[in-house]
Amino acid sequence: MAKKVVVTSGKRKTAIAKASVTKGVGRVRINNIPLEIYQPAVARWKIMEALILANKYKDKVDVDVAVEGGGVIGQAYAARTAIARGLVEFTGDQMLKEMFLQYDRSLLVNDPRRKEPKKPLGRGARKKRQKSYR
Repeated sequence: MAKKVVVTSGKRKTAIAKASVTKGVGRVRINNIPLEIYQPAVARWKIMEALILANKYKDKVDVDVAVEGGGVIGQAYAARTAIARGLVEFTGDQMLKEMFLQYDRSLLVNDPRRKEPKKPLGRGARKKRQKSYR
């Protein structure tokens, strides 16, 4: 019998995470780093939110996440989305899906916001050079 593997993805800004969920003992790795020692701590807490909410499945699955692009927090949000989607798909638990959506919709839905492009005559997307009337 083939091993059941569920592969899901999550996105945030320019970060893309791919999570593979398999039957296991509760190992979670982000880019081959165990979640327990993943730095910075703020990113670790964000990623752990999905696992804490899905407490009854936490010790029954192994999750491997490959995340690239973006910054540290963008990667953390992409990883948590991928993990939450993977848990819902692997378990098929509708109550878990409802709980995730009630807690924070971004656990299951990618954040579509992107950086606004810079415009001419300005330093950024909105800021313009000051005019002087003297």
